[in-house]
Parts: sequence; structure tokens; C-alpha cells
Amino acid sequence: MRYQLSTEIRSLPGVGPKLEKRFSKLGIRTIQQLLANYPKRYDDFRTTIPIVRVSPGSRVHIKAKVDLIDNRRSPRRRMMITEALLSDETGSIKAVWFNQPFITRQLVPGDIAYFAGKAESDQYGFQLMSPTFEKRKYEQTHTGRIVPVYGLTEDLTAKQIRYAVKLVLSAAKTIPDWLPQSVLAKYNLLPLNEAVTNIHFPSSAQNLLEAQRRLKFNELFLIQLRAAITREELKKEPAPPIPFNEEITKRFTGSLPFVLTNAQKKSSWEILQDIGKRQPMNRLLEGDVGSGKTLVAAIAIINAARAGYQSALMSPTEILAEQHFKTLTKLFEKESVHVALLTGSVAKINQQSTMTKKRLKEFATAGKIDVIIGTHALIQESVSFHRLGLVIVDEQHRFGVQQRKKLVRKAAAGQTRNPQSVTPNNLLPHLLSMTATPIPRSLALTVYGDLDLSIIDEMPKGRKEIITKIITPHKRQNTYDFIRQEIRSGRQAFVVCPLIDPSDKLGVKSVKQEAERLDKEVFPDLRIGMLHGKLGTQRKERVMREMLEKKIDILCATAVVEVGIDIPNASVMMIEGAERFGLAQLHQFRGRVGRAEHQSYCFLFSETESQSSIDRLHALVASKNGFELAEKDLEFRGPGDMYGSRQTGLPPLKIASLTDYQIIKESKEAVTTLMKENPSLTTWPLVKRKAEQFERSLHLE
Repeated sequence: MRYQLSTEIRSLPGVGPKLEKRFSKLGIRTIQQLLANYPKRYDDFRTTIPIVRVSPGSRVHIKAKVDLIDNRRSPRRRMMITEALLSDETGSIKAVWFNQPFITRQLVPGDIAYFAGKAESDQYGFQLMSPTFEKRKYEQTHTGRIVPVYGLTEDLTAKQIRYAVKLVLSAAKTIPDWLPQSVLAKYNLLPLNEAVTNIHFPSSAQNLLEAQRRLKFNELFLIQLRAAITREELKKEPAPPIPFNEEITKRFTGSLPFVLTNAQKKSSWEILQDIGKRQPMNRLLEGDVGSGKTLVAAIAIINAARAGYQSALMSPTEILAEQHFKTLTKLFEKESVHVALLTGSVAKINQQSTMTKKRLKEFATAGKIDVIIGTHALIQESVSFHRLGLVIVDEQHRFGVQQRKKLVRKAAAGQTRNPQSVTPNNLLPHLLSMTATPIPRSLALTVYGDLDLSIIDEMPKGRKEIITKIITPHKRQNTYDFIRQEIRSGRQAFVVCPLIDPSDKLGVKSVKQEAERLDKEVFPDLRIGMLHGKLGTQRKERVMREMLEKKIDILCATAVVEVGIDIPNASVMMIEGAERFGLAQLHQFRGRVGRAEHQSYCFLFSETESQSSIDRLHALVASKNGFELAEKDLEFRGPGDMYGSRQTGLPPLKIASLTDYQIIKESKEAVTTLMKENPSLTTWPLVKRKAEQFERSLHLE
């Protein structure tokens, strides 16, 4: 039967309502979606070996005779176990399947078949665990070839997915190739239909590599293209030119009790040059924990204020918004820059007492506020500006084009007095995104292809180095004693755990268990707090406020404390199950302490015996530079583990990796060529349509 890409999965023979539901859990409802569900890995079962050569822990392919086969029920778990004795001329081996009693109808004593799976050993010898099998020698799907292994959902087996894919594989021939022929020829790329066929059932290792390369190119090309289109859109938008005020800038920086680092000076100058142009700045300021990003932002803000433009600074949490408010109010104390704070619970200007939100909004509309600080709700609520010239987004750096269009309305409101009116004369504010997550330059240029990049890669002078130690189990009590001493000296501590709830399977510490244990057994005389992602927003804010006000001695938390938490009094960071976090993440945790004059400490609790995990922890102890650690983490773990798509704003990659440097380079080069030739992409309608589909898919996720 000939299938179309739009054919629904339920039309396939053998796919009933139950199986259809299982496929839908993987997001597979049509043949096109089935073919776009690429394998996670492959088993190479091309070589058949004799049973005598089977070794434990290996994935093997054998040809054997079924001597015995039977079902029995496990007395403990009440599951059905199918056991078979297989043999060839060199020996015999047992095969075991769980909850698949129907296998005794498919295999009977005397059958000769091909078996593929993982060999394990117990006290009785070797056995194959849940091996796939086929009786046919030719047209093999599950054995005797490079076999695709797919991501599974409950009750859906790899064999069922392989069967369905093999059935519809001919439909891949109808997939239109949207890349121009010139690109395919220049970079020696497989046609798309061949790539899709070979990604599922490659006839050779070389074919598989070529298929992977083509599909990786597709993904990375679309990311680069999206960034390039954004750049082109921004070029068309006018922005308010904010001139560099040398006198004010020198006076402001000269009044500070410290000297700017060279990296701060360089980043400030890049930003000042950008905001002086008539096209909108779109820049990412990337700086390690405590490197002084807020001060760099302040230099841009004071220049905007002196030019008669307002600034808006958005933070991910109310606590961080309040911290920014206090910092900027103090920095601008002698400069007559009016700083306002607007969050869900408070509204105030400079050091004045709390005012009504309505009154504060009236001040903003009238131009009586130079910089307004708030949460993301700042752009969602009925806030209008007199002349909005600069928007700064902290730790929410994928603030997209759609949100910026909302800011156009806000910028227009002061001119037209009608927030719904957008005229061609409207000016788009300059955008500065800030992040404290250290990202290697190679990675940042891909993830943030639509942004210019400024990096603060040196720390202010005089900051004390955080003492970092790996704590083995026998030193646990000594460390607890040390933490108690720190708290008695007036300090506070963080304890980070990998999980919220207990898990028998993973066997690692959970916040709920650990907070209870610390409270009842280890530090019964101290005040223990708890913070994790399942708590409501108001509860989280309350816990952080209590920590800031020193009402909590030890805060037990998950990775929610990774960014946006500033507790100057905290001097101890204790990380349970440290090996379960990446280096970049561990460095972020460590950066939650050492933010004041107190000597601070980071203790890595680990019980791992894995040498690679131990090596990673030693790399953290030896290095204090977040960018250097991020490069190492990229080598150790790969970008998928380092940076989740929510954290970086990177579209989810199904097959490509951000370590595919050569393909990244080639795809970026291809995009640059096409955009130079025809920025509107009308010459390549299939590319244009694919880019639109890609953009829509990102908004849906």
C-alpha cells in the first residue's frame, strides 16, 4: 500500500485505538510525524557471533535454535516471565522476556531464529535480556543490521515503532526538499528523502553518517535563519539615538568607590555605541556571577536619562527586582535619576514610602520616572511611558520580537496618548539582555545569533575567592560542625538537593527529606527553610524574603536558587549529590555565596565512584572562572545537559548538537549567502515557508 505523509497513524494495519493512543503520547499522529521521530541511538547487529563468544554487558546478535520455551509467573512482582533455552553448535544461552507471554506462540521448540539484545550474567550463567528476534534471514528489521532504537513511551515497544516506520518508509520519497539545490551541491548534502530513509534504516555506517549530517544541517540552518530574519526585521525599525554624554559618564564612574574592570569598560562602550545609532540595539551582556553587569547597565541608563529617555528593567522575581531597585537607587543617589519599583505587591519611587500603582503609572506616563524596575508583568500591565528608549531584561534573555512589539505600543503611548495606536513614526526601544549563566562563545554565537555579544570575563578586584571542597561521606559530620560555627558567627547557608520528592529509583537526596532531616536530626536548634519549584510564586517570594531578613539560618532548596538570588549574608553553599549537576550549574550555585566581605565556602557532597564525575568535581575546585568551566562542561556533558531550552531559549534540537562546530559554521555561511542575495527569501519559497513553520512551532511549544 502507498501511504501519504498526511495519512493518520491509525490507518496502519495493526494500529488500533490503544496503539494509536500510545503513539500520540510521543506526539505522533501522522506518517509525517512518525518519520520525523528520529532514533535516539543504534545497535549494530550486522555481525552474527557464536554463543561461545557472548560476553556480559555486550549487545550481541546470534543465530540459534529454540530448545525450550515456557512462561512462568514471578511470585514477588506477579509478572509473567518467558524463558527460553537457545543453542548453536558452540553452546547454549538463556533468553528472558518480561510480561510478553505471547512469545510462546511466536517461538516454539525447534525454531531457528536470529536474536539480538544485551547479554547479562547471574549465578547461573549468561542470559539475553528481552532480545528482539526474527525468523527471516532477508529483509530483516529488528536483527542482522544497523537497528534503530527510538525514545519510548509506556507500553510502546521499540519493535512496534520499527515495524510502523518500516511499513511507511516509502512515503519518505514524497518529502519535498526545501533547501536550494545550490546549498545541497556546495555542502555535499544528501537529498532530504534519502536522509530520512537512511536515518531510520541505514544500509551502512557511512549512509547513517551522511543522513545525520543532512538532518543536523537542517536544524542548525533554521536556527541561524531565524536569527538572521530577526536581525533584518530590526534593521527596518527606527530607534531613538541616545548620544554618549562623556561628561556625565566620567562624573558618574569617577564617583564610584571602585574602578571599573577593563571588561566592564569595554562592554559599556559597546553598549553606548549601539544606543547612539538610529537602529535598535539587540545585545546580550554576559557576565559571570558578581562581575558587575548591573553597573554596566547603569551607565547606559544614566546616558538615556540625560538624553530625555526612560528605561525599563525587567527581572524574573520580585526579590531580584527589589535588589536591583536598591542597587540603582544607591548608585544614582547623587545624579537625580528617578528610580521606580513596580511589582505585583509594591510600588515606590526612590526612597519614598510605598505609593499606589495607579499614581506610579501616572508618573511614568508623564515622564517623571527615569527608570522603572519590575517583573515581567511590567510589559503586560497597563503601564505606558513618556519616551521609552531602553529596555533591560535580566535573566530572561529570550525576550522575543512579539514582546518587543508590545513595547512599541508603550513607547507610542506617550506620543499618541493612545496605547493601541502604532504609527510608522514609532521608535523601537533599544534592548539589552543580561545573563549570569556562563556560556562558551562558540555556543552563545549559535544560541543568540540574533544578538550582539558583550562579555564581562573578569571579576572586580578585592573579591575573596570562594573556598571549594569535595566532601566524602566520612567528613560529613565535620562539615556540619563547621556550618554550625558559621551560623553562630551570624552567617547563613544554602543546601541544594537534586530532587523535590524522594525517589527510590534514583537514590539521591530530595529537598523535602533533607529539610526534615536537618531540622530534626542535624540542626534542631537552627531555623531551616525550604524552597522548590512546586511552591507557589507568593510562597517562594515569602521564603526568599525571610532568608534576606535573616529569619532563616539554612535554606534547603532545589536548583531554583541557581540564578536571581542575592543573599549577601550567606557564606556557605552545600550541594548534595553534586555529581548530578553540570559544572556550569555548580558554578552558579557557588555564586550564591561570596557576595559580601565574608569568607565563603562551597562544599560538594558526593558518594559517586564514577571517575568522570570525580574529574568534573575536581575541575570545579581547581577553576574559579565560569566561562572556562562552561567550556569544560561542554566537553564533559554536552549542551543538552548543560542548558535546557527553557534556560537558553534555544529551540529543542532533535538530532544536532551545539558541538557540531563544522556544521554550525557551514549552516551559518549558507544562511548568510541566501540573506545577502534575497533577504525576503522570495527567491526560495520553500525555505521561506519552512522558516514560517519553524517559527510557529516554537510559539506552540
